[in-house]
Amino acid sequence: MIDHVGFEVSDLSRSGRFYDALFFPLGGRRMLESEHAVAYGINGPELWIVARGRAPGPGYGHVALRASGKAAVDAAHAAGMAAGGSDDGPPGMRPQYGRRYYAAYLRDPDGLRVEVVSRR
Repeated sequence: MIDHVGFEVSDLSRSGRFYDALFFPLGGRRMLESEHAVAYGINGPELWIVARGRAPGPGYGHVALRASGKAAVDAAHAAGMAAGGSDDGPPGMRPQYGRRYYAAYLRDPDGLRVEVVSRR
């Protein structure tokens, strides 16, 4: 049903470094890029970051990225933190969302909320 999701970012280069690091342990990569946008995915461009030159509004945006297991969630969280993200909930079980729901939450360099989740 969803073709792609886009986030507007204030600094495309800085956000690109964060999402490059975050997607690597999840098997994702840059699929398309220009001076105005970068798109990530595995088989096609699904998550876009688009340069707007201004920060998004407070509380704007949340995206959940699928991971292949707990180790991938842990690795993506660590990579995102090392690449300029901030912790918004460390890796762990989230039983309120399901018996096998394991997730971590980060804020990207613009404060957008990124969840990495495995249901395995």
